[in-house]
Amino acid sequence: MPHVITQSCCNDGSCVFACPVNCIHPTPDEPGFATSEMLYIDPVACVDCGACVDACPVGAIASDTRLTPEQIPFAELNASYYPPRPAGVKTPPTSKLAPVIPPLEIRARRHPLTVAIVGSGPAGMYAADELLTQSGVRVNVFEKLPTPYGLVRAGVAPDHQSTKRVTRLFDRIADHRDFRFFLNVEVGKHVSHSELRAHHHAVLYAVGAPNDRRLDIDGMGLPGTGTATEFVAWINGHPEFAALPVDLRYERVVIIGNGNVALDVARVLTADLNELARTDISDHALSTFRNSAVREVVIAARRTPVHSAFTLPELIGLVAASEVVIDAADRDRVRRDLATVSDPVARTKLEILSTLPDGSAPSSRPRIRLAYQLAPQRILGKQRVSGVEFVVTGTDEVRRIDTGLVLTSIGYRGKPIRDLPFDDAAGVVPNDGGRVIDPDSGRPLPGAYVAGWIKRGPTGFIGTNKTCSLQTVRALVADFNEGRLSDPVAGSDALAKLVRARQPNVVDAAGWRAIDAAEVIRGNADGRPRNKFTSIADMLAAAAAAPVPPRRRLTDRLRHLTLPN
Repeated sequence: MPHVITQSCCNDGSCVFACPVNCIHPTPDEPGFATSEMLYIDPVACVDCGACVDACPVGAIASDTRLTPEQIPFAELNASYYPPRPAGVKTPPTSKLAPVIPPLEIRARRHPLTVAIVGSGPAGMYAADELLTQSGVRVNVFEKLPTPYGLVRAGVAPDHQSTKRVTRLFDRIADHRDFRFFLNVEVGKHVSHSELRAHHHAVLYAVGAPNDRRLDIDGMGLPGTGTATEFVAWINGHPEFAALPVDLRYERVVIIGNGNVALDVARVLTADLNELARTDISDHALSTFRNSAVREVVIAARRTPVHSAFTLPELIGLVAASEVVIDAADRDRVRRDLATVSDPVARTKLEILSTLPDGSAPSSRPRIRLAYQLAPQRILGKQRVSGVEFVVTGTDEVRRIDTGLVLTSIGYRGKPIRDLPFDDAAGVVPNDGGRVIDPDSGRPLPGAYVAGWIKRGPTGFIGTNKTCSLQTVRALVADFNEGRLSDPVAGSDALAKLVRARQPNVVDAAGWRAIDAAEVIRGNADGRPRNKFTSIADMLAAAAAAPVPPRRRLTDRLRHLTLPN
């Protein structure tokens, strides 16, 4: 009974390291890992040991005898990744990426390696995990919100609770005795880069790509226009977007762009309200959805179906959960493309698309329409959006789609970080393997590093940040071992006092645990995994209720937690 990886795969590679027979590919040191839509278990080589099940942080692996109906297509998908061969013949082994960093030469040093990580999303937490594999390393993580974990908390759709399970791993990392949170602290406002450098050997920025790429056409900015990213943040109760003016009194929504986020938004907009009410969707979003008039969500893409930006796992999940249709002309194009496409993943996408109905039959539930070869030209409307005008790609044909809400989902972009160089064209901090590079001299800036989207651009999945962060950590550790990083000028107590003086409302790990526990209690009362606080004031009030550790642990508190003046 081989195991199967399902659509909630996060690609962090934990299963690869756990597998004793090397049957999960592509591995992080194989060329296809960075671009693969998911990982695959070889059904012939799998020995059914279950090690991968225990290692997976999001519960994405199951025995092929325990798959739900929605997961059954993944058994064939896993098998199709591997070439045909006689039973019992295994794929040749490949070298695995070492799961730990090289030993630190810290005995002769006055200070153990101390690193500040700016950003508590997946890249930052994976970097902390790699650093803390070595005894004596100390990690301080800074986050501008009172709650950690970035896009996992605010960017994953609420009906993807299995994906959010990766936060359990992050919580275990945060419980490490040499890990410390400085939440509700904004670097650049409450503390500067130079001050972080003075109190650490190195500063590693893992701040993501927080800005949306904007669609530059007439009418963008009218009431009723926005971005899918902002919409997801509003759904998830992000405090900076809780007051977003979302109006769902219209029968049609148009999403421009067809990546995974677009599919997430469309799926949630057409989901069963009873199902949504059992997730961690924000109260304000659920209330708005209860009064929604939306009957159709159109996902419009410039290119042809074979170039669809969404991943195969997301498409399988969408079709299983929602009513999805495709225009007859696009479906004909799909069937023509099937004759020329050899890539198995692309072929499976097209095969699924080829089976979708054209939407001509009436529907009793809201539906999602996939539309292709539509290049947006302008947003129509005077006081508010009334429609979108497209040109059919490669022709002069103009097509109008009436709508009251337009969301763009065309990618992300990093923003400049104070005191660091920035590549405006690429939207990243210039770097070499994670070392920040001075573009004028071409040399590394001492003690400055990046990981995640601000390092490589907005590519990959949650787990892709694991190998990305590991590369950066290896570079940082090598610089420390070779004496390139200056020792901190002051100890951890001085840092805590500095931060507390600038931001009295700093939240530590105990404060976050208090917020977390309060949200879970609020949610469980309604049969939900949690009910999030959507205002910073409420978060801080919950954090203030954190219990004070026993007096016998005062030494640990002085060393590892923030201190009052």
